[in-house]
Amino acid sequence: MKKDILEKGAIIQRDKETYAVAPHIPAGITNPDQLRKIANVAEKFNAKALKLTSAQRIAIVGLEEEQLDQIWEELDEPAGAAIGMCVRSVKVCPGTTFCKRGQQDSVTLGLEMDKRYHGRELPWKFKMGVSGCANDCSEVCIKDLGLIGTPKGWKVMVGGNGGAGARLSHLLADQLDEEQALALADYIVGWFVRNNRKGRLGKFVNEMGFDAFKEEIMGSFNA
Repeated sequence: MKKDILEKGAIIQRDKETYAVAPHIPAGITNPDQLRKIANVAEKFNAKALKLTSAQRIAIVGLEEEQLDQIWEELDEPAGAAIGMCVRSVKVCPGTTFCKRGQQDSVTLGLEMDKRYHGRELPWKFKMGVSGCANDCSEVCIKDLGLIGTPKGWKVMVGGNGGAGARLSHLLADQLDEEQALALADYIVGWFVRNNRKGRLGKFVNEMGFDAFKEEIMGSFNA
C-alpha cells in the first residue's frame, strides 16, 4: 500500500494511489508569478483539484507518484514541509502591514519565524502562529507555540493543539519586544529538542503542569 512520501512532501490521498503537494507560501503571502506556476503545474499534470489549506498554502491534489520530482522542479522550490516530524507551518495574520485592527507587525515577525523554523526537524510535529492583535486570526490559541500582539508588545503562548486531544494554549510571557519574543521562541524550541519530547508540546505542558513548565522555562531562560 502506498504511503506519504516525506522527502517529496507528498501526501497520499483517499484513493491510496494519488498524492497532494503543497508549495510553501511564507506567511500566506504570494505573488502572481507563484500563482501562475501553481496553476500551470495543476493544469499540465491533470490535478484533480486546487485546495486552500488551513496553513495558508495551496495544495495541488490528485498527482501521480512518478510526476512528483518534475512537479517540484517546475514549481522551482524545495519539497514543502507539509508532513513529517518538523515545524509544519507558521500561520500569520495581516497585522499592521494590512489590517486596520493590527497592533503589532505580525507579517515581519512571522516571516522571520518562517525563515528560522519552517521545515526544521523536531522530535514531533510542531505548529506555530503569529497574530497581530487579540482577535488571533492565526489561531495561536491552538498552536504549539505562537505570538499575539498587544499595544504593549508580544504575548508568547504555548501548548495549544487543534487536533485529537484539543487544548488551548497558555500565556507564558507578555509585554515582550520583538527581539525578546524571538529569543524566547528559540529557547522553547531548543528545550523541546533537548528533552527529546515524543509528542505535542502541550502534552508535556499538561503532564508537568503549566506552572512547573513555566518555572522551568522562564527560570532558565532568564538565568
